[in-house]
Amino acid sequence: MTEKQAIRTVPLKGLQAFEAVGRCGGVSAAALELKVSPGAISQQIRKIESFLGVTLLERNGRTVELTQWGRLYHQEISKGFEQFALAEQILERARNENALVLSALSSVVNKWIGRRIFDWQALHPKAHVRIVGRDKEPRMGFDDVDFRISYGSDVLQHEHYTELFRDWVVPACSPALIKGKAPSVARLLEYPLLHVEWERHFTPYPSWREFAAKTGTRFEESTAGLSFTLSSSAIDAAVNKRGVVLAQMSMISDELEAQTLVIPVDIRIALAESYYLAWDRAALQKPHGREFRDWLMAVSRQQALASAPRPTL
Repeated sequence: MTEKQAIRTVPLKGLQAFEAVGRCGGVSAAALELKVSPGAISQQIRKIESFLGVTLLERNGRTVELTQWGRLYHQEISKGFEQFALAEQILERARNENALVLSALSSVVNKWIGRRIFDWQALHPKAHVRIVGRDKEPRMGFDDVDFRISYGSDVLQHEHYTELFRDWVVPACSPALIKGKAPSVARLLEYPLLHVEWERHFTPYPSWREFAAKTGTRFEESTAGLSFTLSSSAIDAAVNKRGVVLAQMSMISDELEAQTLVIPVDIRIALAESYYLAWDRAALQKPHGREFRDWLMAVSRQQALASAPRPTL
């Protein structure tokens, strides 16, 4: 068998498993990274050991170490996997070279900017925008992200940013839940209540206890009920007649228009902090980059007016 034939025949999955074991320091860690069982990792490595005719791992109970042959082999194949990663990065940069990449929190993508982006596309049909829903803040200048919609103090880790808008929450539910009635605040609090509990590093989301206090209504909070870490998931549950949610105004405009949600009592509470837009300075040099930033700021000004309580005469 020639060297060229051997390279073609080595099981790629086995190579991937062995590379991960050597880099991660163990079978369990490699299995976790590759999202397979430890047994599957061990099986793949045995296949390439059989193919190569050498022992790559020294097994001692639950621990494994690379043998002398294993260290030598891992050192060489790692170069290939590093090249794979480099090729992926080059491809990703090429994809994003002319695209504007916008990162935002998952719920913001699902319920707000992901819906508004069609208005931008209608105005700029030749522009290419990629929207990435991720809760972790990107590293501007390092990650392939041009713009980021952040909430609250998370934006401080970026160099260039501006405030977009402060959102407000309001009770919302399916019209079928209240059967066309207009319940009082006290009666509303007797319906199944859906709760939003953001991750701890965010300032707390407005609660039903706050809502009751604002309206001067007696409220006995129960430990029962459903809580969601994503605002969008709580809104979807309300649409499906599961209860009443304190929904962000920015995220329910389509549901209100389609009448899958209604506002039974229009009493609003402001979020503790605002949404912000951050950007990589180089993004403004991309085609349509500056226009895209200005458009995001313009639709945010419109949203600020739509979210805030209506002035009373």
